[in-house]
Amino acid sequence: MPVALYMLAVAVFAQATSEFMLAGLVPEIAAELAISTAAAGSLTSAFAVGMIVGAPGMAVLCRRFPPRAALLAFLTVFVAVHVVGALTPSFTVLFATRVISALANAGFLAVALAVAVRMVPGERTGRATALLLAGTTLACVAGVPAGALLGQAWGWRSAFWAVALISLPAIIGVVLGVPATAGRHRVGGVVGELGALRRPNLALTLLVGALVNGATFCTFTYLAPVLTDRSGLDPGWVPIGLALFGIGSFVGVTAAGRLADRHAGIVILVGGVMLVLGWTTFALTAVHPTVALIAIGVQGALSFAVGSTVIARALVLAVDAPTLGGSYATASFNVGAAIGPALGGLALDATQSAQAPIWISAALGAAGLVTAACTASSNRRDSAVAARSL
Repeated sequence: MPVALYMLAVAVFAQATSEFMLAGLVPEIAAELAISTAAAGSLTSAFAVGMIVGAPGMAVLCRRFPPRAALLAFLTVFVAVHVVGALTPSFTVLFATRVISALANAGFLAVALAVAVRMVPGERTGRATALLLAGTTLACVAGVPAGALLGQAWGWRSAFWAVALISLPAIIGVVLGVPATAGRHRVGGVVGELGALRRPNLALTLLVGALVNGATFCTFTYLAPVLTDRSGLDPGWVPIGLALFGIGSFVGVTAAGRLADRHAGIVILVGGVMLVLGWTTFALTAVHPTVALIAIGVQGALSFAVGSTVIARALVLAVDAPTLGGSYATASFNVGAAIGPALGGLALDATQSAQAPIWISAALGAAGLVTAACTASSNRRDSAVAARSL
């Protein structure tokens, strides 16, 4: 793999740490700013909404700019808004910084995905995608638990400062590691690239991605109250739970990277079944601390194995949208990241039960599995029609 891909993964690590770290900081933010737990959880949805809007919007905006310049611009904005977030006493301003940082993150990831798949042969798209997303899983392993520990030791603002500092080496890494011409492509029409969305297989694949990620973020956002209120663990166990999720995620995305290029359908369908069973089991057994901690690691592995495979599949299906293909995958996954925590927060407020978000995850996972099955059926019909026409 090109060294530049590893540099992009470093930047993704910093950004994913920011996106996920609120899972361990929700109680502290709610207490300091005098807001409800659900309102603090909405900061995750705010980030996701910014990613949804920003992915296609930023990708279109940067179509005529050199990819490296665009990546550096997005990283600079990302650092700036985290400094503001670390300083502000206002929930409204904090909410706004999450949206703006998400716009920058979305633009960066959309460009990075487009660059990554054009830097490797077509048969290695899955591995390139997995490598880039390894930055996300490593954020779960190290960045998010570290953020939770910082929040408990020095307040949640220290985690925002840490993300800003981590991003500075990432900027240097992009300057030194990403060639100025990396990912350059002929600029075509936006309308033509948008036309790729009319294909049912691509649209259904993106929907699967949204549902799988919605299930993941629904529980992940409220993992702290699940462990402390339902499992009865001390708050000091929250970083451990987050680390277990991250370790599982890293294992899942690494394994999927080796299978996605040749067996994507099997990974998505079999993994989808296991995901639904896993969420259901987690909801039923969350009261047992040991079982809950094991379930967190397993669900992290399954969620990212299926999720990264869906992203790779979407990028292959969107091959005729070289600029916007990465943004489609980014936006679809963040539709889930917005809807999941929102539904989880509503369920939490309505039932006052910490395991309610886990049941929502099970329902979203089931919907994703049904959609994936429909996609597989559509693929088989298309292949049969193509064979008869020969």
